[in-house]
Amino acid sequence: MTYHQFVNEVETKMQSFIAPNMKTCIHIALKNNGCERRGVMVSEEGINISPAIYLEEYYEQFQEGKELDQIVEQILELYKETRFHESWEGKCVHSFENVKPSVVYKVINRDENKELLQHVPHRNVLDLAVVCYVLLDLSKHRTAVMMVRDEHLAVWNVTEDEVFCEAEKNVVRLLPAKFSTMKDVLAHMLEIPAETDNGEDFMYVLSNEQKNFGAACIFYEGVAEMIGEKLGENYYVIPSSVHEVIIIPESRAPKKCEIEEMIAEINDTQLDTEEILSYKVYYYSGEEKRLIM
Repeated sequence: MTYHQFVNEVETKMQSFIAPNMKTCIHIALKNNGCERRGVMVSEEGINISPAIYLEEYYEQFQEGKELDQIVEQILELYKETRFHESWEGKCVHSFENVKPSVVYKVINRDENKELLQHVPHRNVLDLAVVCYVLLDLSKHRTAVMMVRDEHLAVWNVTEDEVFCEAEKNVVRLLPAKFSTMKDVLAHMLEIPAETDNGEDFMYVLSNEQKNFGAACIFYEGVAEMIGEKLGENYYVIPSSVHEVIIIPESRAPKKCEIEEMIAEINDTQLDTEEILSYKVYYYSGEEKRLIM
């Protein structure tokens, strides 16, 4: 069974499991780096917004022998955890005053998103593009967002500069940066105590508290300078994904070409295409107080 056939089978099976006042549909989304993803959505009477549940992970389970009924039960459990309990008033996005407190930004690869960027206000930095979005909902189980497009600027009657000005203020409040040692991050992921007697940890991870498009934190006002002051030297920034970057002090870093070989290997073997940020390594110069390639 192909992935597309699997998605259709899941949608049909889910419809037989849910209440009569609920309906399922296939959702197709164009994600970062031009990736198209297919999933399912469940709509309920009286609620005009629903999470999209993408099915790649479940397809892998199916290929490994898991029964379709068991997979559908898992998906419905996830839907119960992530569903919205009331309608979202779409008219609120027609006013910039309504969305202004929730405008934030993220960074994506400029070349891989050329088509998207033709219709989206953005700022070019290094080989990346900074784009704004409205954070409609943020919780442990879900994130609902709306990309800011040229059409929104026209409706809001605002300029790009006004939108980016609000985003600069909001990111530090809504998506605060978190700078941690690699050791602490791994310990948190594995739910084990961080070892403190196993040598110096000279690799660091920068992301936001939600670990969602946290690579943008390196462009928050004052963050790059703060890291340089904390390390006491210049450093390399490895774009490990759109969600985080890895920081290595210059004195402890391998050669630049070796770092870029490592980035390419991780991008090509460990990440989904939509998670890739860049194949380049960046360098923070304390003298120039900026990132360079």
